[in-house]
Amino acid sequence: MGVWASVPLVFVAALGTWLALRYARGRLLDLPGERRSHSIPTPRGGGLGIAIALLAGCIAGIVAGVVPVALGAAFATGLLMVAGIGWIDDHRSLSPWSRLAIQCLAGVVLGAGMFASHAGWYWALLACAAVPVLVNVWNFMDGIDGIATTQAMIALACFALLGPSPVDTVAWGAFAACCGFLPFNYPRARIFLGDVGSGTIGYVLAAVGAWTASGLDAEGHRGSAALLVLPLSAFLVDASLTLGGRILRRERWWLPHVSHLYQRWAKRVGRHWIVTNAYALFSLLAGCVAYVASASGTVCSVAVVCTWLVLATGLWLLQGRRNQ
Repeated sequence: MGVWASVPLVFVAALGTWLALRYARGRLLDLPGERRSHSIPTPRGGGLGIAIALLAGCIAGIVAGVVPVALGAAFATGLLMVAGIGWIDDHRSLSPWSRLAIQCLAGVVLGAGMFASHAGWYWALLACAAVPVLVNVWNFMDGIDGIATTQAMIALACFALLGPSPVDTVAWGAFAACCGFLPFNYPRARIFLGDVGSGTIGYVLAAVGAWTASGLDAEGHRGSAALLVLPLSAFLVDASLTLGGRILRRERWWLPHVSHLYQRWAKRVGRHWIVTNAYALFSLLAGCVAYVASASGTVCSVAVVCTWLVLATGLWLLQGRRNQ
């Protein structure tokens, strides 16, 4: 039922993206450069359509009684903060520290909404921390056609399959919003997500992930919450190891660059879709592992997550050598 109820959000997101594309032509263009992975000027800001669809879905969920009022209001407020600061940054470059401050504040708002909706305080704290982390991970990793959106869709589908009702309905709604944007960005991008889009996607993953973990805990499946890391692992590993390397080399890590594995790989093969599909295949496998392991206990789930992350790190190092 949650899947079919989310279908209208596909069209809302698609319409919003189309309008953003018309607006961005001639106004918001990402120009090619040494810190970019594309070769032609391309409009940005298309993720505004996803943000609009999510806000519409949130309102509908509150009216239908699917989403608690306090949580829905907190989610919408945080979304407006993250998407808003991203939309401003798409028009004129802002300080990364001012953006981070707004993202952290949005996390606090979301966490407060979860706590007011009777989620455990530890899950509320998780939401607070997850917002700035995933917003920035998705911003760092949004560099080639389709990769940020497809990774988010796989993670959201996994959250929907693992999470109890009504979290699954919310996850499918966010999945549908991403579906509406994807044809504009993959296999060849007519418009990029922009900071408004990467921020929106990172925010919704943090919100849905924290709510899914809280729901699993309430049903006595706390161990399964650890498995939610798996469908996010491709981006988490690439972003973390690349960032760590840049910090150790004393580079200005907060500036745009093309040193992520996916960027080096795309440059070597010359086609974005090959790398996007490879990352998608990895995350689909991770999602399948999470689904199968969800029937296990806490100890087994944590062991599966740790093993998977070690393997993912090894694969990152191996593939990194091939794409130096």
